[in-house]
Amino acid sequence: MPSPLSPVPLLGNLFARLPERLAEEETLELLRQSGVRIERIVSTGHTTPEGEWYDQAEDEWVAVLRGRAGLLFEGEEEPREVGPGDWLLIPAHTRHRVAWTADDEPTVWLVVFTAPDRESRP
Repeated sequence: MPSPLSPVPLLGNLFARLPERLAEEETLELLRQSGVRIERIVSTGHTTPEGEWYDQAEDEWVAVLRGRAGLLFEGEEEPREVGPGDWLLIPAHTRHRVAWTADDEPTVWLVVFTAPDRESRP
């Protein structure tokens, strides 16, 4: 029997309760501790509003688990298309926006935010 002070393992499923259509993107925070935040984001045809850019103070590691999307980085002409299995490391303060997401199926993102760490980059 586990001790009352032992942590209890948590179990979830990243594909549980996926909506077919959303009025707004859905963000579910899965973990937040010691400078790390992990989120599941579900998009169904969503984009970053025209003229707006993400410019986070954290590094952002993003993986697409299902669906497709186009990410546009400031200074680039065309969005980078990403799909299942693709991941990106977006350094802190790299301005970017979601140009498009698939509208025929949910796009499921797994996003890990961490404090910027220039020393550990591949």
